[in-house]
Amino acid sequence: MINNYINKGILIFFMCMTIVEVGAQELGKVWSNAVGAEERAVIESKGFAPVLSRGIETPPPFSNLRAAAEWEEIEALTIAWEGFPCILKQIVSASISECRVIIFTENPSSTINYLTGSSCGGTLSLDNVDIIEQDLNTIWIRDYGANTVYGSWNDDRILVDWIYNRPRPDDDVVSDALGEHLGIDVYSTTAEPHDLMNTGGNFMSDGFGTAFESELIIQENNGENTWWTTFPDHDINEIENILQDFMGIDELVTMENLPFDGIHHIDMHMKLLDESTLLVSEYPEGLSDGPQINANIDYVIANVNTKWGTPFNVIRIPSPPSTSGAYPGEQPELNNEVDGYYRTYSNAVFVNKKVLLPTYYEQYDTTAIRIWEEALPGYEIVGIDCDSGKDNIISQSGAIHCITHSVGVEDPLLISHLPLSDTENTTDAYVIDAYLSHRSGISDAKLYYSTSLDSPWTEVTMVESTDMNGEDFTAEIPAMPEGTDVFYYVSGEAYSGKTGSRPMPAPLGWWKFHVGEITTNGISELDPIVAGKFDEVYPNPASAITCVPVIMSESLAVIVVLRDALGRTIEVIHDGLLPTGETKLFFNAASLPSGAYLLNIEINNVNVAGKKLMVP
Repeated sequence: MINNYINKGILIFFMCMTIVEVGAQELGKVWSNAVGAEERAVIESKGFAPVLSRGIETPPPFSNLRAAAEWEEIEALTIAWEGFPCILKQIVSASISECRVIIFTENPSSTINYLTGSSCGGTLSLDNVDIIEQDLNTIWIRDYGANTVYGSWNDDRILVDWIYNRPRPDDDVVSDALGEHLGIDVYSTTAEPHDLMNTGGNFMSDGFGTAFESELIIQENNGENTWWTTFPDHDINEIENILQDFMGIDELVTMENLPFDGIHHIDMHMKLLDESTLLVSEYPEGLSDGPQINANIDYVIANVNTKWGTPFNVIRIPSPPSTSGAYPGEQPELNNEVDGYYRTYSNAVFVNKKVLLPTYYEQYDTTAIRIWEEALPGYEIVGIDCDSGKDNIISQSGAIHCITHSVGVEDPLLISHLPLSDTENTTDAYVIDAYLSHRSGISDAKLYYSTSLDSPWTEVTMVESTDMNGEDFTAEIPAMPEGTDVFYYVSGEAYSGKTGSRPMPAPLGWWKFHVGEITTNGISELDPIVAGKFDEVYPNPASAITCVPVIMSESLAVIVVLRDALGRTIEVIHDGLLPTGETKLFFNAASLPSGAYLLNIEINNVNVAGKKLMVP
């Protein structure tokens, strides 16, 4: 590759394609995650041409593809040394005890000098660090880096890369350099009919065939023209087929773009903590993107199941405002001017038994760290300031997740379990089901449990389930008296000798359930209602997926209908039985003309409740 130096404007591509290019560092700037006006002006004045062919451009020749999840074991963490050196050095410092760190840099000697120098934490050992000389445009390697996929479920590791959704040709070929360095084949969705534009910050896999994205993936594959390219032309079914053919994605969950998010990357607002848990950003009621986030997540809970066939568990984590008190997009005292930028605690990265977490200021950081620690017992949560002085990277629309990417291990020992919920059962044993898989097979599976973290763990051999497939195992914890807390974890050994546990830091990490009275917010705790009523509809005003909570005092057949200001029926949202309690219904307001609408609940042709809805 050819290095970019100050005042050099000629970038030579290996395919004999020459264009004039000026990098961000040549202007003394670090380009934002989004393409801003200054970067666009440079690109338009100097020209842009992508690398037209790279990697293996046909689907991987495997029949059981599986895209790895971020919480799985990784061999390497990758970063691009292009600005914010102190943050990058802290990432390296925290990660080298857990995995290899691969650094792409235009100036290896300068990077090495910084890492081994006294600034920003002092000298680091480079024993577990690979330095690769590579032309770069930006630091945002999550978006242009390759994703780990296993061709044979947990074997035949490959890398899969997409067309990067930015006019940054040096960034777009980093995946090929990574594959060459590690000796791993790189498959690229760069040629018709498999051409697909996508970005890593907008992709999350549960490790079992389900992926989450915003509708950005639909918009950037609709065949339309933008100022720097023509998007690939695919409908949603074709997009799903490409992801299935290259990554084994069986279910693609798309969510409405948020109204104030300029880049529409879901890693700014949510995080898969494991195969059954979502960590989701939370805003004060009615502010910023909060209503649309709430509607999106409620839609996921109501319509998407985990690999275990259950709704996802959701943990909410407050997002802090700017120091002015402003949140993105809406601040009444500022006359609704856009003020403040996203400070996100979901934009974190797993590095095996550690989580690298962006921090902002103590008032909110302490709460965020507590939530992460409670959600992931045993993991070391490492805070890295992303909002101070020269380290204010969050103002560029990204944080720790955006500037890191990972490479999964060659031979994962995959363990999955749906944690038990609290229970009132004090008489029957508690059944622990777990899935364990390795390319050599599982030779031994163990359950460990205790009623006190200060007491020894009791070991129980797990047995194969009745289908005898060699991957599903079960064991029991004996019934416990009321008031008991039960801690437990699962461990496995493969025939190859490889071992692993879930949670990964076990025995420091564990799952927990409580035996005793369960308190819930039942219908009796709600305000008195007559048959049915609406809870607050959100977002309202509505412009996309909208959540309509209906609360019933008893199970009845109802019709929930949306009408315009003249009383004309626009959409029947539900027609049938609704159970006692709250049910969240959904409709899409994107195609509705601006104006006032009315939601009604009708029982036996009688209107029993109404709620006003505005469409801006």
